[in-house]
Amino acid sequence: MFHALSRFDRRRTLRTGAVLAVVLGLLAWWLQPEGDEGDPSGSLTFSTGVPSGVYQRYGERLEVALAKDMPEVSIQLRTSEGSQQNLARVATGEADFTIATADAVATYLRDGRPGAQRLRGCVRLYDDYVQLVVPRDSDVRTVSDLRGKRVGVGQEGSGVRLVADRLLTVAGLDPAADVTPVPVGIDTMPVRLTQGRLDAFFWSGGLPTAAVQELSRRFDIRLVPLEAELVAKLQSATGPTRFYRSAMTPADVYPQAQQGQAVPTVAVANLLVTTDRTDAAMTEAFTRTVINSRDGIGREVHAAQLVDLRTAIYTDPLDVHDGAKAYYRSVKP
Repeated sequence: MFHALSRFDRRRTLRTGAVLAVVLGLLAWWLQPEGDEGDPSGSLTFSTGVPSGVYQRYGERLEVALAKDMPEVSIQLRTSEGSQQNLARVATGEADFTIATADAVATYLRDGRPGAQRLRGCVRLYDDYVQLVVPRDSDVRTVSDLRGKRVGVGQEGSGVRLVADRLLTVAGLDPAADVTPVPVGIDTMPVRLTQGRLDAFFWSGGLPTAAVQELSRRFDIRLVPLEAELVAKLQSATGPTRFYRSAMTPADVYPQAQQGQAVPTVAVANLLVTTDRTDAAMTEAFTRTVINSRDGIGREVHAAQLVDLRTAIYTDPLDVHDGAKAYYRSVKP
């Protein structure tokens, strides 16, 4: 009788244990966060920008944060001419993630370029500010004064080139005929200006842009105002748009150049962009790292401090990627 009871107790214990294991398994599955399919793995390519620009500096520091948060993912940074080239790379599968200005995205979509309908947004990052830089003793006081000048307008695939050509046009100048356009980036514009090989250059980037900051410390420069009237013409010429707005370059961004004066300009948002091909778990993790690394990266790249969770989801003109949506749902109060 004792042995019979022992066998019965063992069988009951085994059955109870099995039921408990099933219950715990179901509970773990039920409590698993939506979209959590395990740590992402594989490889990704992040298309950045010119070597000394904010896109590249931001990308280099983001790479470190991504490697920590996604240790099973191999990350490759790839420099580029800027927003337009970045979008072409991501849309056609040459890269997985990139940064591009909202006006460049809108133009890519409007023109129906290859892969345009596959583009998706992840994060609204920080604003780029257009900076028209001239020597301090230059006679250039407005964009229209650039007639006949040698002007750095950015590389062909850059967002700078896009907005520079548009600003010249609304100022009454033909970008190809009324100025001598020099298609170089921020990595070479400053030295050309100091050598007298440029009379002015346009740049569009986060504030401060390190190359402009360093130039202002060793060479006397000014920022040419881009007044609200010019910005209104820009908005009108590009159709109804929310992508260009009047802004001010704060007086303390380039103290030597601005001499205590804020300078009117035009601003446009930067977006973190991917496509619908990108894995949802990878995109969710990438988005999380961008938001969580803001303060750490912002200590070295000031523009990153302006990434704001409250506005990050507004990636107009792009729909938000499903993986990014999952992240925003997970942090919603």
